Amino acid sequence: MTTNLPGFTDVHAVLFDLDGTLIDSAPDLGAAADLMRTSRGLPPIAMSAYRSMAGAGARGMLGVAFGMTSDHPDYNTLREEFFVNYEQRLTQDTLIFPGVADMLGKLVQQGTPWGVVTNKAERFTLPLTQAMPLFASAGAIVSGDTTAHAKPHPLPLLEAARRLNVAPERCVYVGDDERDIVAGLAAGMRTVAATYGYLGQKSDISQWGAHATINSAHELLQLIAAD
Repeated sequence: MTTNLPGFTDVHAVLFDLDGTLIDSAPDLGAAADLMRTSRGLPPIAMSAYRSMAGAGARGMLGVAFGMTSDHPDYNTLREEFFVNYEQRLTQDTLIFPGVADMLGKLVQQGTPWGVVTNKAERFTLPLTQAMPLFASAGAIVSGDTTAHAKPHPLPLLEAARRLNVAPERCVYVGDDERDIVAGLAAGMRTVAATYGYLGQKSDISQWGAHATINSAHELLQLIAAD
């Protein structure tokens, strides 16, 4: 069930987070981290343990795999090992969330441009999106290192709006992590929390301050009234 508030008219563009919002990349992220365990003779960890932290990238995956935080002296070395593993399987088991392809197709049909704003580095974002036909119609793809700041800073969202030539206040941003909503609000956009995503460690979505929540990709279309 969607939660709708006034103001979802005059939508000229929709922006999305990537992992946990458009695609389910947890299987490949988790497998890349778990390979590091098994290659060291450690037992594998269930994918369900990796899943909730998939939106946190290397930091989340290494935290699950080894209980490691970013201040560990070996963190940078293991992070690069994780990156290499992940690069070798970017789209091997990654799936598009149910309803996403149809929802994006309808946005395109009605002439509403869309784009991606992710904290994933260009090193991974560009080859991944180029390999998946889903992203052929995206008008903007902004990665975590495209601008000087990553989310929750609003700059990446503002850059995506600029590339689409749409005023931020006429954009909607959809994401599955609190930082997505923080960034969207700071950018002056209307925000939608995707409850079907990874949600991160703080999963009380009601506390995020999003303008609306959706439980499936299809529900987004119900929030956007045609002018």
